[in-house]
Amino acid sequence: MKKSITIIGAGGKMGQWFTKYFIASGYDVVGYDSEAPVTDKAVKKAESLVGAILSADIVLLCTPTRRTPEIIRLIAKEMKRGAYLIEITSQKAKTSAALLKIPSKINPVCIHPMFGPGTKKIKGQNIISIPIKDAKKELALVKSLFEGANFVTIDAIEHDKKIAIILGLTHLVNLALANILAKDDKSSLTERMAGTTFKIQKILCESIMTESTELIETIISNPEIRRPAEEFWKDIGRLLTDVQEAKSEDITNYIKSVQEGLAKNSNLEESYKKLNAMINAIEK
Repeated sequence: MKKSITIIGAGGKMGQWFTKYFIASGYDVVGYDSEAPVTDKAVKKAESLVGAILSADIVLLCTPTRRTPEIIRLIAKEMKRGAYLIEITSQKAKTSAALLKIPSKINPVCIHPMFGPGTKKIKGQNIISIPIKDAKKELALVKSLFEGANFVTIDAIEHDKKIAIILGLTHLVNLALANILAKDDKSSLTERMAGTTFKIQKILCESIMTESTELIETIISNPEIRRPAEEFWKDIGRLLTDVQEAKSEDITNYIKSVQEGLAKNSNLEESYKKLNAMINAIEK
């Protein structure tokens, strides 16, 4: 008998990615989405949310972060005994709390895939696992579903703190930069003048802007973003003040301190080589 999985939110970008992934992995896939059409012909389309999950062995939620806790509460009581309920949101404080409260007959699984819908293969991709009730059992399941991926286990609070920097701050900075670029009335001249650093940063900035407004808003609304964002803002203000007051020594000391701090855990020269390799690959 073929393995089966139900994907809620199958019409969204990540829902479509997981649909194709599991079909290619030999699964029968049932898809349901109340907001976007499920277009993949290989998917069995469910007519209702409850109908999609009643007989499912595994239910994967590819739903907006704000709606996921309520969806968990709604469907968990209707799922069959022994089934797995997996959620993949980018913030875990509320979703992990909702999973903790589901009936004991259901196996909760809380993960955060650290890749987007443009990813071509699962091998080498990072997936974060947040333990809910049985960390060993939950991790064993996701390892069996995503063979070849890299796994990191961390609790919900620490996850949200780390993600505030990994996703939150990067999205916040690039959103503000995108706003400046959008107002550039001489963008063609900017492109012709651009060097390596700007080219890479612009690609990153523009690629982030392909994400849905709802996802970007959710990512930068992570409550844990406040501390690193305030530190970032304070440092910008400090540096601008030092520039205006011609405090060259203070600026160079700040730069040296940052370089030394990064060098403790990173190979800066290797990063520069990777930057140039990226540009060379793009411009071939």
